[in-house]
Amino acid sequence: QVQLVESGGGSVQAGGSLRLSCAASTDTFSTLAVGWFRQAPGKEREFAAAITWNTANTYYADSVKGRFTISRDNDNNTVYLQMNSLAPEDTAAYYCAAVWSGALGYDPPYRRVSAVNEYRYWGQGTQVTVSS
Repeated sequence: QVQLVESGGGSVQAGGSLRLSCAASTDTFSTLAVGWFRQAPGKEREFAAAITWNTANTYYADSVKGRFTISRDNDNNTVYLQMNSLAPEDTAAYYCAAVWSGALGYDPPYRRVSAVNEYRYWGQGTQVTVSS
């Protein structure tokens, strides 16, 4: 089992920045692909960003490309999501999710890393609120 714990959410004004962290409890963190998803009230959960096990590949939804950066520290079992130029439409609960790279593929296509049902492990989420 893998437990994921998100932190770093909060309230910020438009144009501001936040950095989310996702800490994983597993000895094999480096074999996991990790994604960030978000869900606004009344909306479906949507993909934001993902990173493969070896950091070779990063993926971003068009809505966050150029503003968000995903990274990972395999020595500390943590994935980060740096969010800049935040806008009110970024308001949502943010979830990190993980899946073994062997299940997802070591060089997965965007359609797989962006799919909610590809991920096996999920955190509880952290709220991000952006005011105008």
